[in-house]
Amino acid sequence: MIYAVGDIHGQLGMLEQALELIYADGGSDAQVVFLGDYVDRGADSRGVLQLLSDGINAGKSWVCLKGNHDRMFEWFLQDHPRQDPHLFIDLHWLHERLGGLATLASYGIETTERRRLGDLHAEALEAVPADHIAFLESLTLWKDYKNLRFVHAGIRPGVAMEQQKEEDLLWIRQGFVDHEGRHEKLIIHGHTALDFPQHFGNRIDLDGGAGYGRPLVPVVFEGDESWMLTANGRQRLAV
Repeated sequence: MIYAVGDIHGQLGMLEQALELIYADGGSDAQVVFLGDYVDRGADSRGVLQLLSDGINAGKSWVCLKGNHDRMFEWFLQDHPRQDPHLFIDLHWLHERLGGLATLASYGIETTERRRLGDLHAEALEAVPADHIAFLESLTLWKDYKNLRFVHAGIRPGVAMEQQKEEDLLWIRQGFVDHEGRHEKLIIHGHTALDFPQHFGNRIDLDGGAGYGRPLVPVVFEGDESWMLTANGRQRLAV
């Protein structure tokens, strides 16, 4: 059995509840794939990163994939902050639509007043623990398990995984979510927010919109079947 958790976006309480459901179904040693976007929008990105990095360091059977929001945070923390080239010219990680300010606030960084970017960056480098930066840098882009392929945003159809562009794995929507053909494996992804996880036949979208306050629903995969985990037990995730 493989468990998966979609986009968390700083929702520590929801993550803890999702893990409780996973442990109740598969035990504390369950294999779990987290699909990325651990930070931004929610109130406790710091707590989410701490929980995940602690689990990895404790030897949990967890795989943590990189999301586009995680990369934006990682790039902001470099010696010279980098702007994500995928964004439109009027957007940046600190824009209210993307939620970077909420992530910095979770580290105790004041963002309510107008500040110079250089000062904010310097304070972030002091406030964000080195192990959180190392965790962000360690995140992988995709993971295969038998008939399943886990990735944050999706893939470019018809392109071998070794030739996929990182931009697509972290950001793709058009060209992937509207593709109706079969893939080499069933694609398990997040990134495109829905109201709840949905099975589309060739892919399963697990981003249920936790970043916007909707529930974070973990899913379990067993053979060719999948179920959402709820307080009332498993609920089949059918096409």
